[in-house]
Amino acid sequence: MTQPDPIETVPAGTSTGLAPNVSGALAYLLGPITGIIFLVLEKRSSYVRFHAAQSIGIWVAFFAVSIVLSVLMMILTQIPVIGVLIGIAWFLVSMLLGLGGFLLWIFLMYKGYSGDEWEFPWVGRQVRQVLLKGSV
Repeated sequence: MTQPDPIETVPAGTSTGLAPNVSGALAYLLGPITGIIFLVLEKRSSYVRFHAAQSIGIWVAFFAVSIVLSVLMMILTQIPVIGVLIGIAWFLVSMLLGLGGFLLWIFLMYKGYSGDEWEFPWVGRQVRQVLLKGSV
């Protein structure tokens, strides 16, 4: 009696020649750079295209939020006396954001490799609708 084939969690076959789960993880490796590369090169695997598009979307959103917060902190730190406290608080917050960004990067690479199309809140849904035109 033969054993049934294991159920595949990620679709087989990619335009890049890599396994879909490897491509999904690599799409996050250098943020938007590898995201753009895989989005342009990958024509067959919607799984890889989703992770590539989400990589671009998350890092663009992260960059935009960083700019807004930096401008806000530059303005608030100009307030006499309170500005020093705000500057110290901003340093601590930026350290936590950096750590959070690093942990998110590791988590997303893990999700891409594990075969899971986990959507980052709001960004994942947006990339499905805008960048991928609902094709995933």
